[in-house]
Amino acid sequence: MITISENRITVRLHNSVSVYEPYGPGCIRCRSTRNSVISDEKWTLLDALPAQYTITLEENTATLVNGDLTLKIADGNPWNNARVTYLRKGKEILRSRQEGDPMGNFSHTEGDHYRSTVIFESNEGEHLYGLGQEQQDWFDRKGGAYDLLHYNTKSTLPYLYSSLGYGFLWNNPAPGRCEATKNHTLWCADSTYQVDYLVFVGNTPADVAKTYCDLTGYAPAMPEWAAGFWQCKLRYEDQEELLSVAREYVRHGIPVSAIVIDYFHWTEQGEWKFDPKYWPDPEGMCRELKELGIQPIVSIWPTINPNSENFRHMNDAGMLVRTETGQYGTFSFYGQQTFFDSTNPETQKYVWDIVKHNYYDKGIHNFWLDEAEPEVHPQQFWHLHFYKGNGAQTAMLYPYYYSKMFYEGLKNAGEDKIILLTRAAYPGSQRFGSAVWNGDIPSTWQALRQSVVSGLSMAVCGIPWWNSDIGGFLFADTQSDDFRELIVRWFQFGLFSPIMRLHGSRQRIPGTPVRNPGIIEPTGGPNEIWRFGDRAYPIIEKLIHLRNKLRPYILALTEEASQKGLPLMRPMFYQYPDDEKCYQLSDQYMFGGSILFAPIMERGQTSRDVYLPGGRWVLTKDGSVYEGGQTVSVHAELEDFIAFVPEGDDVLDVFRA
Repeated sequence: MITISENRITVRLHNSVSVYEPYGPGCIRCRSTRNSVISDEKWTLLDALPAQYTITLEENTATLVNGDLTLKIADGNPWNNARVTYLRKGKEILRSRQEGDPMGNFSHTEGDHYRSTVIFESNEGEHLYGLGQEQQDWFDRKGGAYDLLHYNTKSTLPYLYSSLGYGFLWNNPAPGRCEATKNHTLWCADSTYQVDYLVFVGNTPADVAKTYCDLTGYAPAMPEWAAGFWQCKLRYEDQEELLSVAREYVRHGIPVSAIVIDYFHWTEQGEWKFDPKYWPDPEGMCRELKELGIQPIVSIWPTINPNSENFRHMNDAGMLVRTETGQYGTFSFYGQQTFFDSTNPETQKYVWDIVKHNYYDKGIHNFWLDEAEPEVHPQQFWHLHFYKGNGAQTAMLYPYYYSKMFYEGLKNAGEDKIILLTRAAYPGSQRFGSAVWNGDIPSTWQALRQSVVSGLSMAVCGIPWWNSDIGGFLFADTQSDDFRELIVRWFQFGLFSPIMRLHGSRQRIPGTPVRNPGIIEPTGGPNEIWRFGDRAYPIIEKLIHLRNKLRPYILALTEEASQKGLPLMRPMFYQYPDDEKCYQLSDQYMFGGSILFAPIMERGQTSRDVYLPGGRWVLTKDGSVYEGGQTVSVHAELEDFIAFVPEGDDVLDVFRA
């Protein structure tokens, strides 16, 4: 049975109730449940903007028209229930598939929660992009099946942009599954009170991206320093080692914006303070770094165990993630750890107060939020209990609240521009200044190729600040020719990434003396740019100086992200939505509106094909001009990268200087 009111369509079948309503201009929200009442829970959605729309019911068909988006629901019969169709400018873009109940298939899990699935017909020739970062080579998600969950190197944002001109946001923090296969497009939540999704349209990909940010939030203004080069390694063991590296960069005349103090600088997991044995004067350290023009950043882990001075209070106060049997152990790493519960408001206040006293008040005003998924083993989210509910229903919210905790703490402390290096995200994380990176990836050419795809996919999902560990994180031999070539090509990618950050757990060089015998988590091999050989060093140095010159351009792009929702790394179709070829490209992209970058991502490669859209393009390395509308082969020795700028664009001056 279909009924309408001023602001919604309601569909009641024998075993479900569904509502369809406008949620801002050109956007429709659907909620469907087996329960008797629809929940008003928005999760991380913002309030809807005003919209002009009409709702009608004629001849058993309800129609909701909201701008260029139209929803039609036709009442059926007992064998062919209501059929749901979405149209953009009169052209069909989504239609429910007759596999069970078109409002949603529900299998009971526990209480008033169900394993819930919605299924749509597949559209031939459609391209789909998004879903956050997956370690895979395919930017176009069409033809794949994906688990919706977080773990180290995988950060799921349950959103897809379609080449048909619409966005689809699965508004459900439960782990689940998305299938974008040839026979259907399927969304599933493992355990949920109700199905909840939004469909929205625009004239261009940029229009759809703006609506996504209207729904989930815009990134704040980026701090000016963050647009430069960040130095990092696993790990600097003590204060003097860190300062000596910072001083050496200054001595070399290399501009460094930030240096990172990685994990196990603390006394114990869950104490969030410097170990005075190795870090005796944090205030003096921060003062010297800032005098050198370098921002200190400290790693935060949300892990805690009974050895922590904070454990008993937090355990008794219910501030920790625990299993549904009441036990705390969820992660074995130097003892059984659990995680503080970022979804609990009391946890947020308690942990921030400790962090403020032990770090912020000593001069650390920037944070690296590691383990943000959180990283539990085994990944049995249904066995975890959070303040927000059982993990089978809420687990994907963790990184959102982790960033929110630090963002609000820093805001209350008086910080204006905030950036948080974060290992996972959820829709809305961008509004807390989350600069997401793709976790502990290996130091391989394949990982470099997959990082380009990850960065573009996160950009589609409203995360404009993104980065990877330059050189990869794991297994790098800094003495090998392969790695030295790889890190130069990765630095070229880092130059045209929203954040340019060197990091990695490098293999120790045989014969190197141990700096602090007996320390927990000793350092890996060296990871400063002069450590990668005589050929690589001047190339990388030049790239860092060029990054410094590009900072005004990059900061202007971050303003666009804050105001319009445009990412810095842009798929080619963002800039050229009418060029069908651009929807098929995953190995080149626009860095803002003016720089087309085509990374080299194979060992020994010194040339590659680049597609140039219409217009005239200038190759930055030598000033040669190419006509657009064609694919060209470009040569680039290790010393060179491949980037084009439209003829006459002012950003060319940066490359000529």
